[in-house]
Amino acid sequence: MSSTESSAYQRFTAEERAAMKEHAQEQKKAVRRSSRADKAAQDQWDVLAKIAEMQESDRIMAERIHTVITAGAPALAPKLWYGMPAYALDGKIVCHFQPAAKFKARYATLGFSDQANLDDGSMWAAGFALTEVTVEVEAQISTLVKQAVS
Repeated sequence: MSSTESSAYQRFTAEERAAMKEHAQEQKKAVRRSSRADKAAQDQWDVLAKIAEMQESDRIMAERIHTVITAGAPALAPKLWYGMPAYALDGKIVCHFQPAAKFKARYATLGFSDQANLDDGSMWAAGFALTEVTVEVEAQISTLVKQAVS
């Protein structure tokens, strides 16, 4: 590895490098799965297993968000994305939950990709900080997710 490559590599944090490795493993697993039904079932299991591994505060939020998203937008398929729970439409990520502990942040994030139909004029939110998931927050998430897939 040249000194340029080495210094570029060092710009990533340990957490970012771990997320990239997780993503590579996710891609390898996806290629190995045989049927579409097998993939969907395994992806669902992988997401639930990843949520179960989270620290308590992140896990509680992730469980509630998972329930809201899968109930409110059944067209979205759960899958892992860089080691985080994500939800895809036709194989493309629409939204994801980033636990606070993932990158040592002070809050978790619910993020939306450019696949989400959230456009509102010239500027709109694509990520939302979360410190807890209340009934009101669940309602907001449900509304956003339904709009995202509309």
